[in-house]
Amino acid sequence: MQNDQPASRPLKDRVAVVTGASRGAGRGIAIELGAAGATVYVTGRSTRAQPAASYGQLLALSGMEALPGTIDATADEVSRQGGRGIAVRCDHESFDGVFEAPFWTHPLAHWDSMFDRGVRNHLLASRCAAPLMVRCRQGLIVTTTFWDRGHYLRGNLFYDLAKASMTRLAFGMAQELAPHGVASVALSPGWMRTEFVLAGHKTDEAHWQERPELARTESPRYLGRAVAALAGDAKVLDRTGEVLRVADLAREYGFTDIDGRQPAPFEMAQDAP
Repeated sequence: MQNDQPASRPLKDRVAVVTGASRGAGRGIAIELGAAGATVYVTGRSTRAQPAASYGQLLALSGMEALPGTIDATADEVSRQGGRGIAVRCDHESFDGVFEAPFWTHPLAHWDSMFDRGVRNHLLASRCAAPLMVRCRQGLIVTTTFWDRGHYLRGNLFYDLAKASMTRLAFGMAQELAPHGVASVALSPGWMRTEFVLAGHKTDEAHWQERPELARTESPRYLGRAVAALAGDAKVLDRTGEVLRVADLAREYGFTDIDGRQPAPFEMAQDAP
């Protein structure tokens, strides 16, 4: 993965903070930012399968650093190190995978999960990083979301509201950060082959192509390449406040997924109920 040619490391001397980097989308983003030359600070919760102490095995691939503690402690450390141009990616809320179920049947615990571990944590991480970016008068905050052309994500009202809140959060932050030279965008991946998805289909990254139902999926690193492309775009402030799709950015910036494909935008069926 490493390539020491300057042209392949457009984010050299840039610093990124990636939250939720222990797995899934956050891990894919951290790997690709590191591969593009950024110094990447990561935070994430420990899991049985992959405790935080094992980060070194992953991070050595891209020369990344793992810092223990909270996002505010990480932001303080980055500030002490003189970090500039931080890209922040906040982990999304947990999702139960249930659609086509009326809102009155969803446990309220799902609401707490999506808004406490999702929307609230996005805001907290951004709030910690914003002062440093404002002082540097540059930076990019990327808020991950899911956006399907404004359609309702039918059958999971809590999930729909959480994602709409993420998108609005990115927009609102953009209005307040733009005068300081800092960009904020919402970024929507397609159907990602996260560890959760692969386990649910009883397969792994080496064998997913044997499952026809996963043909429309994309790796988390496809999202990571989109974040890296935005972070390397000198005109990214022109896009502040927008909700962007990974597949659209792949065609615009010319990057591919790890298998060389450019998966199409993931759009959900909108048949009448």
